[in-house]
Amino acid sequence: MRVALADDAVILREGLARLLQEAGFDVVGLAADGDELLRLVERTQPDVAIIDIRMPPTHTDEGLRAAKQIRTRWPTVGLLVLSQHVNPRYALELLSAGTDGVGYLLKERVSDLDELTASVNRVGHGGSVLDPAVVGELVGRRRHAGDPLQRLTDREREVLALMAEGRSNRAIAERLIVTEHTVEKHVKNIFGSLALPPSADDHRRVLAVITYLNAQ
Repeated sequence: MRVALADDAVILREGLARLLQEAGFDVVGLAADGDELLRLVERTQPDVAIIDIRMPPTHTDEGLRAAKQIRTRWPTVGLLVLSQHVNPRYALELLSAGTDGVGYLLKERVSDLDELTASVNRVGHGGSVLDPAVVGELVGRRRHAGDPLQRLTDREREVLALMAEGRSNRAIAERLIVTEHTVEKHVKNIFGSLALPPSADDHRRVLAVITYLNAQ
């Protein structure tokens, strides 16, 4: 799988590139800012672009804006955005145009090579990745009276959080040590409680659930 990487911190950029190469990825180029990344993607057409959110010149959301441009100009390129801090707004903004081939991770996760490899592969194959810390903040925050989320059982909340991370029913079953059929029943109950129509598209259901949670 061919990967382009953008981060203005030289040590992190070079270190991450080496980790990816050792994991078997073909790192086609490195960039230090959003404009350089766009030129790199245009030239190399990678399978996945890994992008730091905060890059020059303002170190605010340049990476996020570059990611959105890539999605518009080269929609087949997977996007894995890295953030130093939990920011659900950034995650939701990234997912707003669709969740296929999109991921949002905290930088602290990249030190876990297995998790990094799995995330890049998932995004490169059209899946979605959402950092558990972001999911936890959205699912676990205080809710207003009458919120339908309050009608979910503890187990359904666990399933919802794993759904929001982009995991399939099979992956959820393996994590919770239950049958896939049991997970399917939980998912059906969750959609019923949240008044969201069930969908065969695992990735788009992530966007539906996260958008609903964010609106509460």
